[in-house]
Amino acid sequence: MTQINKNILRSVLVLSYIVITALILFGLSSIYTYLNTGADRSTMLHTEIKKIDQYLPKLEWAVLNNEGRPMDGQTLNAIENDYLDAWYVKQVAYKTNTTEGIDDYYTENARKNIIHFVEANINNNISVEGTTLRHHLKLEFFSEDGQLAVLTDANVLEYKRVYENKKLLLETTETSTYNIVLLLEDGFWRIRHMTKEESRDYKYPPKPEKNLVSDIKGINYYPQATPWDMFGDKFDAQIISKDFKLIKNSGLNSIRIFVPYDDFGKANVKPEKLQKLKQVLDIAEKNQLKVMVTLFDFYGDYSVLNWTLNQRHAQIIVSFLKDHKALLAWDIKNEPNLDFESRGENLVTAWLDKMIKLVKTVDANHPITIGWSNIQSAPTLKDQVDFVSFHYYESLEELDTAIKTLKNEIINKPLVLQEFGMSSYKGIWKPFGSSEEDQANYHKKAQEIISNNNLQFMSWTLYDFIKIPKEVVGRLPWRKRAQEHFGFINQNGETKPAFNYISQP
Repeated sequence: MTQINKNILRSVLVLSYIVITALILFGLSSIYTYLNTGADRSTMLHTEIKKIDQYLPKLEWAVLNNEGRPMDGQTLNAIENDYLDAWYVKQVAYKTNTTEGIDDYYTENARKNIIHFVEANINNNISVEGTTLRHHLKLEFFSEDGQLAVLTDANVLEYKRVYENKKLLLETTETSTYNIVLLLEDGFWRIRHMTKEESRDYKYPPKPEKNLVSDIKGINYYPQATPWDMFGDKFDAQIISKDFKLIKNSGLNSIRIFVPYDDFGKANVKPEKLQKLKQVLDIAEKNQLKVMVTLFDFYGDYSVLNWTLNQRHAQIIVSFLKDHKALLAWDIKNEPNLDFESRGENLVTAWLDKMIKLVKTVDANHPITIGWSNIQSAPTLKDQVDFVSFHYYESLEELDTAIKTLKNEIINKPLVLQEFGMSSYKGIWKPFGSSEEDQANYHKKAQEIISNNNLQFMSWTLYDFIKIPKEVVGRLPWRKRAQEHFGFINQNGETKPAFNYISQP
C-alpha cells in the first residue's frame, strides 16, 4: 500500500513539473513575441491586404530598357505588388471615405491629395466605387541606390460609379495615363508622386459575331448522385460517360453545365478543378455532344472592388477551354436577374457587360449568352450577347405568345429556351402537385410549341435527384421535394413517361 502511495505521489510530482514547465515556456514565448512586434510590418501597418488576393487587374510590363540601375525580377515583382496594393487601398478610401491603410502605400506628400479628396466627398455626401481592370506599365528609371523607381502606366482601364447621398449619380469607363514615382521605405515601395497625364472615355472595340449557335437540342446536366457538386470529391468520369451516351442516344446534341465560383478557387482557379472540367468536355466530344459552360455559379456579390478577381477567374477558365472542340458557348451567369433587387439592377448589368467584354477579348470565336430566369428579362443586354437565353417555368398556355412577342423585340439573334420543365412530385409535402403523367403531357406540349416556333432548347433535367443542397432551394421540405423530381429518369434509374418527349420526334 505504501509503495502504491509513493507511485501516485511520484506521478503527481512529474505531472506538476510538466505543467509548470509548459506554462513557463508559454510565458517566455509570449514575451518574446511582444518584444519583436516592432519588426513585423503587418502589426504596425495595415498590410492584412497582402495575406489574400484583393486586387488582380490584368497587368503587362513593357520590355525593360530603363535608365539607371538594372532591374532584377524580384524587385520588379515587389514594385508591382506594392503598386497594385496602393491602387486597392485608394479605391477602398474613396468608397468608404476613410483613409485607413493609406499611410502604408503613399508617402506623406502623396497622401495629402487622397485625404483632401476624401474630406471633400464627406462634405458633399459623395462616395466613389471604382476599380482598374487593365494596366500597361513601363519602367522609366531605377536609381543606382535602388531606392527610387519611375513608372509610366499607360491606358489604365478605369471603371467608376459615383454616388451622391447613396444614389447613383454617374457611371463611367475611361482610360488614363499616369506618371508615378515610388520610394523604397521600410522595405516596401510607396507612391511619392502620381499624376494623371490624360483621360478619355473608353469604348470597347466591336467584336464580330462568329460561330452563332444553331439547332441546339440539349439538356441541363448534373450527375444524379452529385447535383450542384459535379466537380467535387465524388467526381466520376465513368458515370458521366454513361450519362452522356444516354443523352446522345435520346436524340439530344448538347448539354449545359455549371462552374461554381468558390469551389473552383475564385481568382486562383484550382488546376485539379480545371482538369475535371476538361475531362467533362473530353467525354462530351467522344459522345458527339456540345457543351455550354455556365460561369460564376453560386456567385452573387458583384462588388466593383471584386471585379478584378472575378475577371481573373473567368480569364483562366476561358483561356483553358477556348480551343476545345466540344465547347459550344459561354453562359456568363445563371439567372442574374434574381439578384436585381438585392444588389441593384444597374450594378448587376454593369458587371455582366464588363464580363462579356472580357470573355470576348479572351475567346473571340465562341458565342456568349446570359441565362435569364424568365422571358421578361431576356431583352436585357441583348446587343451585348450573341444569342438570347431565357428560362420558363410558368404556364405553357402563355409560352407561344411570349415567344412571338420576344421575337418581335429581338429580330436578328437566335433564341434559346435554356431551362424548362415540370416536377412530378405529388406527396405529403405537396398533395396537389403534378404526377408523372402530368409531367409527360407538359413536355409533349412544350416540344410542340418549341417546334412550331423553330426554337432551340435545353430542358431541366436528366435525373430526379436524391438530395438537393440547402443552398439551392433552402430547407423547406416542400420546395426540396419538388426540386428533386424534375428529371426524365427517376431516383431508381427508371425512365419516366416524360422521357418519350425529351427531344422532338
